[in-house]
Amino acid sequence: MMRTKLETALCRLLQIRYPIVLAGMAGGPTTAELVAAVSNAGGLGTLGGAYLDADALRDAIRNIRGKTDKPFAVNLFAAVMRDDNKRTPRMQKILNGFRRELGIAAADGAPLRSADRLAAQLEVLLTENVPVISTAFGVLPDAAMREAKARGMRVIAMVTTVQEACEAEKKGVDIVVAQGSEAGGHRGTFDVARHPMGANIGTMALVPQVVDRVRIPVVAAGGIMDGRGLAASLALGAQGVQMGTRFLTALESGAHPAYQEALLKSTEESSRITKVFSGRPARALANSFMDRLEANGEEPLPFPTQNTATRDIRNAAARQNNPAYMSLWAGQGVRMLTADKGAAEIIRDIVDQATEILG
Repeated sequence: MMRTKLETALCRLLQIRYPIVLAGMAGGPTTAELVAAVSNAGGLGTLGGAYLDADALRDAIRNIRGKTDKPFAVNLFAAVMRDDNKRTPRMQKILNGFRRELGIAAADGAPLRSADRLAAQLEVLLTENVPVISTAFGVLPDAAMREAKARGMRVIAMVTTVQEACEAEKKGVDIVVAQGSEAGGHRGTFDVARHPMGANIGTMALVPQVVDRVRIPVVAAGGIMDGRGLAASLALGAQGVQMGTRFLTALESGAHPAYQEALLKSTEESSRITKVFSGRPARALANSFMDRLEANGEEPLPFPTQNTATRDIRNAAARQNNPAYMSLWAGQGVRMLTADKGAAEIIRDIVDQATEILG
């Protein structure tokens, strides 16, 4: 009965038991252990691979395969990594104040060079024949899309508007994730020139409008933390849910302990969308770094230059267990977080609650 109630077109397409997708959170939270645990529990585990070089990405994929024989995904940033250094000296001068507080070396304002890893990352995914590729900030390049489809791989794209969903479908994407404004982390918006702070339509409004205009399965994301959110998403016409924040405090999560502690102390009012960490809009728990850099009035550098500029600050803060300077990505459903639960137990709780609601 449980499987019958929750088996959707998404499950059949991805060959998973439950319509639950782990968000591909880059930067460390999606460990091989977490990805494998979600997949082994019947969902689709996703590795956040955007910041990994080719060798590290290959190692992570093989590590996951050593822990599960179930389908899993790898998420990448489908964005042009082109630096804009026109204002870098001015921004570095501001950031040097934070560096002094952390006791790390000042930056000299020289032009920054962000790594453009997408082509090499895609080569790894294709060579390793990863079951599912997912993207943020756009869709796969046409050549990579053709190659992935020729190999029988499934492709997922995150979208924040109906227009983006239609574009993704036209490009050959198999599944779209409709990311509401409640979601933690980076907004998946394709065109930040048009939407400087990201397109921010709420999940409840976005999902049914996307469902009505595409023929491919739609996955709901943003503020979904339990079985109630899953049941509601299915009622809106989604074929499943994507959850990131819910798994940040799982036992297998790679999120920094200070980050996890901040999450467990936060409320629905604790986060806001900011560009100060990366240059792209993203929802994070407010902290001293956000408050002070936003109050300064200097516009963050464009992505990826701002992300490269602040990396040493964020890394130093992590080493010093200081969440005041860390990027604490989080959605608005944080009151529903729990500690001391593994991913399998979290999924069981979600499935049991959704099944009860659905009948």
